Amino acid sequence: MLLDDSAAVVRSALADALALVLPVVCAGCGIPDSSLCDACIAALEPQPVRRVLDAPGGEVVLWSGLSFEGIAARVVRAIKEDGRTPLARRLAPGMREAFARLDAGDAVVVPMPTSRASYRRRGVRVPDLLAQRARLPVARLLRHARRTGDQRGLDRNARRDNVAHSLMATSAAGRRVVVLDDVATTGASLEEAVRALRAAGAVVLGAVTAAATPRHMNGRRPPGVAFETHR
Repeated sequence: MLLDDSAAVVRSALADALALVLPVVCAGCGIPDSSLCDACIAALEPQPVRRVLDAPGGEVVLWSGLSFEGIAARVVRAIKEDGRTPLARRLAPGMREAFARLDAGDAVVVPMPTSRASYRRRGVRVPDLLAQRARLPVARLLRHARRTGDQRGLDRNARRDNVAHSLMATSAAGRRVVVLDDVATTGASLEEAVRALRAAGAVVLGAVTAAATPRHMNGRRPPGVAFETHR
């Protein structure tokens, strides 16, 4: 872990140095000389999205700050794929609004764990970063119990099978928690996190993400997922 952390520090320093010599473009629309233009900042105003996840042990409400499409999707990808971590503060209002919608009181947020490979590649744990920028109380209670395959291209049932019993929680007994991630797609990973936390004795009050992917199947919502947008 010390080697991973050292590599992350070096990577971050190099990214800062490159930012001084490389041209800056808006992460949302690509116009030059702006990391995020005023129009794209306005497009990231919270537009809370509500889903109900069919988690083991009972349904869980998921609130997301934005829909994962357009400018919001490009900003999230810029953070995760291009290392533009300062943009995370632009997603913080949506994260705070999502958490507020749960009315979870003094609960702590539990970020989804980041694999070692992803941490080495990005130099940052994106869910943790978003929680910190949103100034939410964080407790890292989840860790990987086994490796999983790539979720891309898998349908909802295949994703559930892929992540089943892949997480475990520690020091969670009796704690009031909210699961936190960057993006929700089918919700399979979040449901696995809820299972692991409940198995360890936590009281799971809900889940929050920065964004959620609108998913439609022939014009219908996926089975077991309620999806609404609220202003």
